[in-house]
Amino acid sequence: MSAPLVKGWCPGAHRPMRSGDGLVVRLRPFRGEVSAVQVLALCDLSRRYGSGLIELTSRGNLQIRGVSSEDHPKLLQALDGHGLIDSDPAQESRRNILVAPDRAAGDLTDRLYDGLLATLPGLPPLPEKMGVVLDTGARAVLGAGSGDFRFELATDGGLILRADGAARGRRIAEDGAMAAMAALAQWFVETGGRTAGRMARHLRRQPLPQCWQEAAPRAQSAPPVPGPEAADMILGAPFGSLEAAALEAVMRRSGAVALRPMLGRLIRLRHARAIAAPGFVTTPGARLLEVDACPGAPLCPRATVDTRALARQLAPRTRGRLHVSGCAKGCANPRAADITLVGRDGGFDLVRNGTAADPPARRGLAPSHLIDLIGMT
Repeated sequence: MSAPLVKGWCPGAHRPMRSGDGLVVRLRPFRGEVSAVQVLALCDLSRRYGSGLIELTSRGNLQIRGVSSEDHPKLLQALDGHGLIDSDPAQESRRNILVAPDRAAGDLTDRLYDGLLATLPGLPPLPEKMGVVLDTGARAVLGAGSGDFRFELATDGGLILRADGAARGRRIAEDGAMAAMAALAQWFVETGGRTAGRMARHLRRQPLPQCWQEAAPRAQSAPPVPGPEAADMILGAPFGSLEAAALEAVMRRSGAVALRPMLGRLIRLRHARAIAAPGFVTTPGARLLEVDACPGAPLCPRATVDTRALARQLAPRTRGRLHVSGCAKGCANPRAADITLVGRDGGFDLVRNGTAADPPARRGLAPSHLIDLIGMT
């Protein structure tokens, strides 16, 4: 059994990340979906071996919080028994794939996923945080999702592979898609990309060959929102936090056959009845879904502030994107926000139109002063 990872590594199930409340065990759902039986098992395991809290990550993964080192091997065995993780830690670390939320059995997205499972083990060693995006559904909706190799459709409907950070991609046939993936990965490695760590960062200093810049991807569509969607139901989870008991109740009452984690802290319940869902966002426009906040203190040992209580207070009093971060790492949102509050020594630094790592406009603000200072800005 692998030892837990220290911070700085990309966490997974076999190599979790240690936090203030124990280990954080991350799961990468196969094909972007978890069956109803698996969801109920996950809820039970979260209560038995963790804190009863399941989180949605920014890339549509799930993670169990509060697992002890002693219980981690037993949790792994149970997760494997339910088909929720790869048995091989190396395969798990490579299977970092963001899947179009409308994937159907046998469609283009599904076929590309199959190809990736066969191709990823043979690629040259890549930085752990690198991932693949399959934005090949009926609409392009994964533009905000982090990924380095992006399979997309061009404006004329043809398939392209685009390096993240490039405006255009290479036209490819489906039967040549995996060979193109391998070629782009080889170019990345041979030109020193491993030092940069991510594709977009590498492209800032290394020009991409013209053959990889043939066609523009189709425009992004409006992102999904809470509410009914065909035969499914989409729910929002404030801060990406799912109480196991609440999730189990929703799955049972709705009769959903599966759950698909989505970007934007959303979950899609497949073939579900419309029901009341206490604790979830069920209609569009909820302000809490436009607010990012990491777990903060005491759950994260780097944080000295309670982030989510403050975020809930400020959400209805602010406009634009609000990010409340427990520290300068900015785990909840690596991108710029209209207002970013960064915890430091029990207070907050204020960054306007920037990230948690950017220079603040104000330093050392007490939480009690923030409502008056930034309310309705």
